[in-house]
Parts: sequence; C-alpha cells; structure tokens
Amino acid sequence: MSVSLAAAGPSTAPLLAALADPQLRLVDAAAMDYFLIEAVQTLRHSSAIADARAKKIEDEMIEAGLIPPPLPPQVKAKKDAQRDSIGAGSSAPSDDEDEGLRARLEAIGLHVGANITERLTHGRAGFADTLDIIKFVCKDLWSTCWDKQVDNLRTNHRGVYVLQDNSFKPITRISSWEGRADATRRARVYVALPAGIIRGSLIRLGLNGTVTPEINLPQCTFQIKIPKST
Repeated sequence: MSVSLAAAGPSTAPLLAALADPQLRLVDAAAMDYFLIEAVQTLRHSSAIADARAKKIEDEMIEAGLIPPPLPPQVKAKKDAQRDSIGAGSSAPSDDEDEGLRARLEAIGLHVGANITERLTHGRAGFADTLDIIKFVCKDLWSTCWDKQVDNLRTNHRGVYVLQDNSFKPITRISSWEGRADATRRARVYVALPAGIIRGSLIRLGLNGTVTPEINLPQCTFQIKIPKST
C-alpha cells in the first residue's frame, strides 16, 4: 500500500498546485460590448412576444367581462401627459415600448452585480459604513466592469449619492442620424444593465436602494438613494 501511495504522489502534485493557484482565463475586452448589443436585440424581441401574449390575454378577459375595457386614447393621453409633468421621465412612445426591455436588462444586471461583488469581496474585511460601500462601487466594481473608476462622487450625507462617469463605456459609441435626443433615448436601454449591476452589488452588501441613471452623452450619472432604515 505504501508503494502505491508513493507512486501516486508525483502525479497528483501538479493537480493540487493547479487547484491552489488556478490559471487565469481571460476574454477579449470587447466581448462585453458585443454581448450587450446582442442581449438588447434578443430581449427586445422576447419582450415584444411577451407583451403580445399579455395583450391577447387582456383582450380575452375583456371579452369575457372579467375586467373593464381600457380608457379611450384621448383620456389615456391626457393622463400620461399629467404623469410625465410630475415625473422626470420622457413621454416618447418608444420609451414606453422599451420599458419591458429595460426591466429585463436590469433584472439580469442584478444577478451579475451580486455575483461580481461576492467574488470581489471574498476574503476582504467588512465595510465600515455606507460611504465605504459606495466607494467600493466607485473603485473596485467600476474598474472590474468598465475598466476605470468613477470620475466624480457627490453626496448630501443623507442617503443620496451621485456617481458621475464622464465617458461611460457602454454608451460612448452610441449615436443617431436623427440627432442627439434620439441618441440619448437609445442610450437609456444600454444603461439599464449597468444600473442593475450597481443595484445588485448594493443589495449583496446589504443596501437596498434605488439607482437612477441620467444621460448626457457620453457622460452618465447614476443617482443612488439609500433609505434611512437600511
């Protein structure tokens, strides 16, 4: 028995060394950009199918008398205008059509951000306070996902943090022949996934807040609001 163990020793040594110090596996820096482009197109198609299915079910329920019919177009348009005057969102019809797409991208970002944060904080000492967590997002998470740190961080010390990236990588190449306004509208889709990544990272670290992106191409600002109870 001792002879067989001795014979197996040298062959298992490289395997143990590989487990202790695994070889790095790298991917092309542009892979994430290509992935996001394809993800947006795929999820836009999937979202359209899901919306059509929901609309069909709604029509069947209206015909069966289970729910009331929708409001006339004039009344609905008036209510939408009132809501837009109160909020900060755009009233462009295409924004409403992309709402489901942005929700799906943000949901994916939640999982990505949480998993990346768990990997980055493995073996790391705990954070002192909320500001320390935000600094982690500005430095470690930003460098891992977008190859740089945040350009500017502001806070009112009452739970609101503003993270500004003067040249945010996912939207630096977005343009439109229809003008800057249309390019900004298109860019809103591509910041949904990053917003989800940021929020997922915060949730993994114990902060359940909201993340709102604001675009001024190529600049992007993320406003983070943390409730006092968190």
